[in-house]
Amino acid sequence: MQVNGIKEEITGILFDMDGLLVNSEHLYWQANIQAAKEENLHTPDDTYLKLAGASEQVMQNFYHHYFKDKAQVDHFIARTNEIVWQWADEGKLQLQPGVQAALDQFQQLALPMALVSSNSEKVVEHVMWVTGIRNYFCFHVSLVDVKENNLRSKPAPDIYLLAAKKMNIAKENILAFEDSSSGVQAAKAAGIKCVMIPDLLPPTELDWQNAVMVCKNFCDFLGKI
Repeated sequence: MQVNGIKEEITGILFDMDGLLVNSEHLYWQANIQAAKEENLHTPDDTYLKLAGASEQVMQNFYHHYFKDKAQVDHFIARTNEIVWQWADEGKLQLQPGVQAALDQFQQLALPMALVSSNSEKVVEHVMWVTGIRNYFCFHVSLVDVKENNLRSKPAPDIYLLAAKKMNIAKENILAFEDSSSGVQAAKAAGIKCVMIPDLLPPTELDWQNAVMVCKNFCDFLGKI
């Protein structure tokens, strides 16, 4: 596949999942708000946005400020995941604009595709089956692979290096798609070109430098091939 603005031919595709292929980041944000109200935590409604891509230290400071102990943190996270799972089963989990068309187009071009996510295996499988996109991918990488291989989380390149190895295609011929700054940094650090399609947060100046292009959605990208 030739893409305007990219010199090399693209022969393999890697996708992030949450916020890129599906609207799950928005659901997690709303579920965070609901779970916080149930626990009377009094966290600001925009907390999820402020913590997007935050460091481990920032996250720990947040937990220390609003939660009385680790058990309450664990319950809050579990409740958030439970709400999102329920909403997914109710049909609120949707493919992002242009995703179906892009998957079909790449499949017609016989491009191998894979999913690269740090979410749990259970959630990744659930998302793929609920949205009907499971059979587009030749493989997927999830939290189970991260743990088994002792991989560092994004923005470290580890998860993309593993995916590129599994795809068995030269990295210069692989194109990744990401919605987050940390994801774009991870792909670039792995030596893989990345298209950014922002979701909850607008692209930063660094995102514009790290991504080979920034598109509004997948429909926008398809106009470039």
